[in-house]
This record gives sequence, C-alpha cells and structure tokens, in this order.
Amino acid sequence: MNKPAGRLHFLDAIRAFAILMMLQGHFVHALLEDVSRNKNNLIYSIWEYMRGMTAPTFFTITGFIFTYLLIKQKTSGLENPRVIKGVKRAVKVIFWGYLLRLSLFALAEGTLNPSFFYVDVLQCIGTSLLLLIGVYLISCRTNQCAFKYGVLGIGIIVFLLQPIYNTCVLAYLPDTIANYFTNKNGSVFTLFPWFGYVCFGSFIATMFLKYKDHKMFYVYGILISLCLGVFLMYYSSAVLMDIYHFTKVGVFKAVAYNNFLFIRLGNVFVLFSVFMLLRNYLKHPLINKIGGKTLSIYIIHFFVLYGSWFGLGLSRFFYHDLSPVEAVIGALLFMIGICALVLNYYRYEDDIKTKVYPLWEQAYAKVTSNPYFLDLISGVKSNLVRTFRFFKHALKG
Repeated sequence: MNKPAGRLHFLDAIRAFAILMMLQGHFVHALLEDVSRNKNNLIYSIWEYMRGMTAPTFFTITGFIFTYLLIKQKTSGLENPRVIKGVKRAVKVIFWGYLLRLSLFALAEGTLNPSFFYVDVLQCIGTSLLLLIGVYLISCRTNQCAFKYGVLGIGIIVFLLQPIYNTCVLAYLPDTIANYFTNKNGSVFTLFPWFGYVCFGSFIATMFLKYKDHKMFYVYGILISLCLGVFLMYYSSAVLMDIYHFTKVGVFKAVAYNNFLFIRLGNVFVLFSVFMLLRNYLKHPLINKIGGKTLSIYIIHFFVLYGSWFGLGLSRFFYHDLSPVEAVIGALLFMIGICALVLNYYRYEDDIKTKVYPLWEQAYAKVTSNPYFLDLISGVKSNLVRTFRFFKHALKG
C-alpha cells in the first residue's frame, strides 16, 4: 500500500534535471563545431530533441512549485505570505534577467547595448509569476475552483492562439515592451506561449494538492501522467484536426500542422511519470540542493559561458569550435564545475563573507582617499545620467 505523499522529492529532481539539461544544452549549442550539427545523425537528433524538452519542463515545474507553495497556505488573497514572497522573487528574477545582458563597455559610453532589451528566460519566468499571482488574486474573490480552471483555460487558449500572436510584429509598441510578446527584435523567450506552460504546471499543482493524501496517489499519478503524455505526443494533432473539421475554425488546423506546444507538454507529462516512478531513488541531498539553487546556477553559467558584463566567456574563445568528443567532455566538466562552484559557495557563505567584507572595506577606504576618485565618480554620474536618458527614450519608443 502506498503512503500518502509528503514532500514531493521528485519535483526537486525534475528541477535539478532541467537545470543540468540547460547547462549541457547551452554549452554544446554554443561551442559545438558547425560540421557536427548534422540532423541526419541519430545521436545529434536525439540530443536536439531532448534539449527541446528543457524549457517546457522548466516553465511547467516553475508554475507547479510556485502554485503548490501558494495555495498550500491556510490564508488566501493578499494575506497569503506567498503572494508578497512571489512578487519579490519575480522582480528579482526579472532584474537579474536584464542585469546579465548589461554590457559595462556600453554603460561606460553612456548608453545601453541593444541586447540589454532582449527578453530571455528569466524575464519571462518573472513576468509569468506576476501574471499567475494576478490570476490568483482575482480568482480569490470568487471560489477555489476559479483559479484551478482559470489557469487551465488560460494555458489552453495560449497554446491554441499561437499561430495568431506568433505573426504579430507590434511595431506600434516600444521595443522594450514589444520584446515580451515578439521575438522579431531579438528576444530569446517571449511571454507567450511560455506562460501557457506555467499555467499548465499551476493546474497540475492544484490537482496534486487535492489528491496528495490519497493512498494510491502515486499509482494514479504515474498512470494519468503517462497516458496524458502519450496522448498529447501522438494523438493531439489528430484531435485538433477533428475539431477543425467539425467547427471549421482555421486556428485548430494551424495548430495541428505545427503542434509543438502540446507535443512538448506531452514530453513533460511523460517526464513527470518517470520521475514519480523513480521517486524513492531521488531523495539524495545533492539532488535537492541542485534543484534549490537553479537561479544561482543560471546566473553563474551565464557569466562563464557568455561573459555577461565583459563578454569574456567561453563562447568568445570557442564559439562553434569544439569537436563532438570535446563538446561532450566539456559539457560534463561544465555541469560539474558550475554546480560545485555554486553549492560550495553556499556551503561556506558565512566564512566567505567574513573574509571578503573586511578586504572590501579596506579597498574601498583606499580608493575613496585617492584624489582622482571624485573625478572618476563625477564621470560615472555623468554617464549614468546619459544612460538613464537613453533608457527613457527607449521606453517611449
């Protein structure tokens, strides 16, 4: 007989799996030589398909975990402590999304690099959390089921309307705002369709909370996740075409012909079933630690691989230059190195702060006593004013 579900360790494992997949995926995609990017190669095609599962999994699990913690509270609405924590977390994630794309060289010239305004995964996740909180607060005024079926409905609508909003250019909006809705200007991720995965993850969390104490919870959970995953992967396109033939609404046909969203959601459901099946083997503290430090891992990997502020990352020196063997070995070392760096920092965080802060205070005292310091500060202030004016102009379009 299965015991009722306590802490859902498989969620930490899925999150750890997703961040590790992201690390190796970004490394190989950025550094593998062009001649080896052959889609006719079975190994490369499998790797590419698996890499495509990373973002859907990450967004779905984000919606799941946030909602699970949100509605698990005994209070609701603004009295729910997870609302304020969620807003702070979302703002922090958005802030880091922009900060990682900042070029100090452009800032020194009193401007901002064009890529600073591109929307990437962190901005998309942060904004999705804010929208999810908004849906939660609105639904609290009605009944408990409103949130559950509200996020499910939003997720379905977002997926079904993808052929429509995917063609929008939004030239009438400032690029800073339009970048959240279109990738025509260079954004890597956009709010739609990715908010749809967050909504589906949120809906799954409501179902888990409802039935988590059932004695057959995991048995039913594995079977339902597996069946839904297989259905979405292999039969959703046919169903969409049947709906099109019945309703004559062209959007169903358009989605059926390019049905990557529902198929990838099916991948996520299958992944859920696998991790639930292996849940008893996924309780190692290391897995939990990696799954709990995904933001820090993402930030550090961005600096090491892409260079961030200075542009001096691995991709600057080895861009599309590694052989398959070098890429595989490098990806393994990259994953181990980034995770070890982040986890060891948090392990010795107090000691590091104790040793670094006095050195920082001494260095700051020496710098501020230098007669050229005031001139330097004056120049920085001038450039910051120019940067602010540039950013203000960008917002106005």
